[in-house]
Amino acid sequence: MYMGRVGSSSESEIVRELHGARVVLTGLSATSGVDVVRAFADIKARLVIHTTDLSPEVTALIALVSQTASEIKLYTDPLADADAAVRFAQGAAKAYGGLDAVINLASISAADMTGIASEDSVESLVSSKLTPLAHLTGVTANRMRVVLNEGMILNVLTLPHARNGREMAITSYARAALAAMTKSEAQTWAPQGIRVNAVGPRVMATGGHSEGACLTNEPDIAALAIYLASRRGRGLSGHVFDSDGIALRGE
Repeated sequence: MYMGRVGSSSESEIVRELHGARVVLTGLSATSGVDVVRAFADIKARLVIHTTDLSPEVTALIALVSQTASEIKLYTDPLADADAAVRFAQGAAKAYGGLDAVINLASISAADMTGIASEDSVESLVSSKLTPLAHLTGVTANRMRVVLNEGMILNVLTLPHARNGREMAITSYARAALAAMTKSEAQTWAPQGIRVNAVGPRVMATGGHSEGACLTNEPDIAALAIYLASRRGRGLSGHVFDSDGIALRGE
């Protein structure tokens, strides 16, 4: 769905428009964000990448995208709290004089869901994943506001396909919490022309069937992020796009 929209113009309008765009990507690891960062590097964006994964795979990826991106800045300090997120956002905005797009990545793995058996533990798990995204959304949107540039923020929360009722309950709660956060942030920042969207896990409809198209792999997420960052995506804010079964690489 989204690949078709972007692919039809990837060699012309959108590529020319986003050449040199100032793009932040957080949550990069050897298992998440690889296709997203490569997609923006391929269209010559100026990248600010945050990762705490200094594995050989990520080191090699950074070296690879450095050859195609217009510029690249790398940050590796943990974003453990709101203050750290503020410092990171200030540095990222200062690096290129502003921000045009921000993609924040998070995931709940099958291992994360093991042993989750109570409503309180579900809430605690989901909060631990969404709170950093909320901090990053607020501080990066504020940096966009300060320098008077309109921009796009995309928060991505992925989960593997639910295998049982317990995992479906976690998925449903995570989707609802992400949707509420996205709607609230989109309304908050709309007057400044800042758009906030998300990618979240699809929740099966009553009867166990799914409805509509959804994202099924990370290249789809990369294509969606590029579309939303472009002029064609300027009418979209407050939306949660469905993903299904997008787990960590190798999981």
